[in-house]
Amino acid sequence: MEIADLSERDICTKRVIPALIAAGWTQQQFREEVPLTAGRVMVRGNLAYRLQNPGVKGGPKRADFVLYAYGNIPLVVIEVKRALFPVGQGMQQALDYAEMLDAPFAVSSNGQGFLLHDRTGLTQPAERELVMDAFPAFEDLWTLYRQWKGIESPPQRGLLAQPYHTDGSGKEPRYYQRVAINRTIEAIARGQQRILLVMATGTGKT
Repeated sequence: MEIADLSERDICTKRVIPALIAAGWTQQQFREEVPLTAGRVMVRGNLAYRLQNPGVKGGPKRADFVLYAYGNIPLVVIEVKRALFPVGQGMQQALDYAEMLDAPFAVSSNGQGFLLHDRTGLTQPAERELVMDAFPAFEDLWTLYRQWKGIESPPQRGLLAQPYHTDGSGKEPRYYQRVAINRTIEAIARGQQRILLVMATGTGKT
């Protein structure tokens, strides 16, 4: 089967996942089709419904891949498009999701290569193309993340690696709650004595 015939899902399973595994990432370090937001609620008279189609404005947002450090810290967002499109076709979407998740790296792929954008500004050029067998290893990106956040000492790294959500309910923090938790822990790890957490009413500060 020609790569041009592969669907987006096929590209994910047949091209992107093998590239991640070859780079040393484990299945426990990434998730697929990660839900970020539910669709907008639409009201028509007495009828209310939530948009279900991710392709329409206001529909649910879902990242094709999110790669994590220690299960808690989003490092990379990958958006995948069919091989019919340029390698950077999904970059804007990847950047939007990376900003939402506070992930330092956004990646677009069409199954023939990767386009990586470094939001930390620590590497130049900030956006560069990679062949399929040259995806960065976890340790390389984790090192850049720690530099970006100012987390260098072993005690600081140990604090970030601690799991923080084990209530047994099976629920996970929403993406903005995870960002708030991670930024708070990072501030504590850096030794900040005063931290101001600003979130809207009802968004789960407690």
